[in-house]
Amino acid sequence: MVPCQRFLQTTLAMLYRTLADVVVVTHLAFIAFVLLGGLLLLRWRWVLWVHLPAAIWGLAIEIFGWICPLTPLENWLRYTGGSAGYSGGFIERYLIPIIYPAELTRELQLLFGCIVVVINVAVYFVVWRRYRTRKPKH
Repeated sequence: MVPCQRFLQTTLAMLYRTLADVVVVTHLAFIAFVLLGGLLLLRWRWVLWVHLPAAIWGLAIEIFGWICPLTPLENWLRYTGGSAGYSGGFIERYLIPIIYPAELTRELQLLFGCIVVVINVAVYFVVWRRYRTRKPKH
């Protein structure tokens, strides 16, 4: 193989693995937003239009046992980048086990779905009460 081709292959493999890591971080951020994004409503009311569909999507993923589209995207990027699995750096060691726990069962998925509902109903209730009891401006 010509050195230039090897350099290009190595660079592309690194790019795919880096993109896979970006997908993992995005996935974790989305999960955090689904769980706690309603708190942003206390500051910005418009977040409702982003958070509510995200929370419904997160709930549907857990309740129906679907696979989030970010998962196959990440796996494809890793495979294309020459990785066979999740061994290696910080992302694989610390973030992947949070998103994909080894002991994840259908019962745990349903529990996580219920947690999403409970947290978000509580947050939306607090936001609703706050806006409902706010004194009108004169």
